[in-house]
Amino acid sequence: MSTIVLATQNPGKVAELRALLGGSQIHILGLGDIEDSFPEPEENGDTFLDNATIKAVAYAKATGRPCLADDSGLVIDALGGRPGVISSHYAFDGEIDEQAARLSRQQRDVRNIDRVLAELDEFEPEERTARFVCVMVLADSDGSILATSEGKFEGRIGLPIDHPHATPSDSVPRGSNGFGYDPIFLVGPDFIQTSAELDSKAKNAISHRGQAVRDMIEQIKTLSF
Repeated sequence: MSTIVLATQNPGKVAELRALLGGSQIHILGLGDIEDSFPEPEENGDTFLDNATIKAVAYAKATGRPCLADDSGLVIDALGGRPGVISSHYAFDGEIDEQAARLSRQQRDVRNIDRVLAELDEFEPEERTARFVCVMVLADSDGSILATSEGKFEGRIGLPIDHPHATPSDSVPRGSNGFGYDPIFLVGPDFIQTSAELDSKAKNAISHRGQAVRDMIEQIKTLSF
């Protein structure tokens, strides 16, 4: 049986990929399943592909096993593609400084959402188009790239609840089944539900990550390690 390391400490992501690869001859390990500790590579790329590649190559070489890594974020057209690769720390201009480090993930999410909504304040609903993007990269133990995949989840950013033109269907934030920008992301093409209002099965069927994972799995099944 071949083994792939998934570049995450999140046991939920490991379990998800294991389930999706059920019946194959691929065994998935998370970084937390390996006794050794490894230095975290600096994600200083300009694109999602750059950062996913940095992680996949670094951990593949460090572990001596093929490694699968992903990078994802929110792209808003009216903001010229921001927050993009700095989505998780957008409120801090992408820097994980002392202030950001002291906050919980939920607190950082609130700060990020507040900044996005403030920057979109002058834009009409139809101008607030956006998408979540996920890029996955599989690297071999020598650092060579074996496969890449990408998924996109189209929608737009809703209007703040206190906005004078907000309606019940486009006012945000709403929903509790998600994190990051999910509560303000209205899922296309209807733009009625937020990503955080979808149940996990419905979200995985159409989300950027679900698309990227399914594409990557089909490629993995054709590879020999």
